[in-house]
Amino acid sequence: MPSYAITGAARGIGFEFVNQLSADSRNTIFALVRSEATANKLTDLGRHNIHIIQADITDNKALKYAAAEISRSTGNSLDYLINNAGFVESERAGLTLDSYSSEELLTKDLLDSFNVNVVGVIHTINIFLPLLKNGKAKKVITITSGLGDLDVTMVAEFSNSAPYSISKAAVNMVNAKYAAQYKPEGFVFLALSPGLVDTSTRAPTDKELQEFMAMIGKFKKLFPDFTGSITPETSVRMQLEVINLITVNDTGAFISHKGNKEWL
Repeated sequence: MPSYAITGAARGIGFEFVNQLSADSRNTIFALVRSEATANKLTDLGRHNIHIIQADITDNKALKYAAAEISRSTGNSLDYLINNAGFVESERAGLTLDSYSSEELLTKDLLDSFNVNVVGVIHTINIFLPLLKNGKAKKVITITSGLGDLDVTMVAEFSNSAPYSISKAAVNMVNAKYAAQYKPEGFVFLALSPGLVDTSTRAPTDKELQEFMAMIGKFKKLFPDFTGSITPETSVRMQLEVINLITVNDTGAFISHKGNKEWL
């Protein structure tokens, strides 16, 4: 029975990973959420192979508790870790590094992004590594973004969403560092971009819609055939195909849901 730990599992892409993987009763799913109060959708699935654990990835004590819970359920092993939890400051996504109203606000967004998207991922991996070493698959997937691609940034002249993009570029290097260390042990570390996924729970404001359309215009410089965002269902289905096919020969890769560098 393959076992999966998925962070940020209460909604969006994380929830859809749980939904699709738990549809196979042979899989055991550990859904990590920041608060059990937000886990209604997971509970409503009503599947006995889903284990909901409250664990914020910025709380090492909570992560260690989650690892202990998983260890008790699996006999001290874990096959797959999917680092899906992340942070994006959407309210200021349209800003560039030199257009913030204050140095303090820029510093806050940079540190908040780095703390969750990089430091939190590192601690999660470290805490779950002892379980993963006893697993069969030994696959660690970190959900990243094409916005962390330097070439995309330059060709598309995409200068905003800077704190998020910077943190994703950093976590791509985190992925490579672990891959370089653990390839001899048969581990697969993968930085995987889910594509442009519509995870919205409300209609966008006029400002958000304007910023989104401006972003799409820039993306079309790279991908002229791009037609729009995809659903979490489609994204996760495609991501799972990549996850299942990738081998230790490709450990350390930074690729998309399409298995290549096509981010949209």
